[in-house]
Amino acid sequence: MCITVVPFTAQHIAAVSKLETVCFSHPWSTDALAEELTNPCSRFLVALENRTVVGYLGCHHIADEGFIANVAVDPNHRRCGIARKLVAAAIEQGTSLSRLTLEVRESNAPAIALYQSLGFVKDGVRPRFYTYPTEDAGIYSYYYQNQR
Repeated sequence: MCITVVPFTAQHIAAVSKLETVCFSHPWSTDALAEELTNPCSRFLVALENRTVVGYLGCHHIADEGFIANVAVDPNHRRCGIARKLVAAAIEQGTSLSRLTLEVRESNAPAIALYQSLGFVKDGVRPRFYTYPTEDAGIYSYYYQNQR
């Protein structure tokens, strides 16, 4: 499987919107995704197998911090390293940042293991952050240049 990671463009909106619906209980709307194309803080990436979107990552850079809002991989393509490629690309894009943060369901052991393997550390918990089902979120950060 040959996966390439590229910047999110208008041609990816429909496929990313479909991924949102498949992967999340509160998916972003097509309009919200389209707005990211003009958001100067947006750093969205898509993972392509040939020309097919199989994953995406939504990130925002504000001042000297980045925040990964979403990581989604098509269920038929999970456990193939796609999320790792997307998060690694986000880390690489953020070298001017002091840190990159994200939230993850406390029960999502595979995602937590991935983030920790890439150097993220747990900074805290957001109680009852998620709904459907209600669950706490772990807050994880990747610190650039040992700025912790």
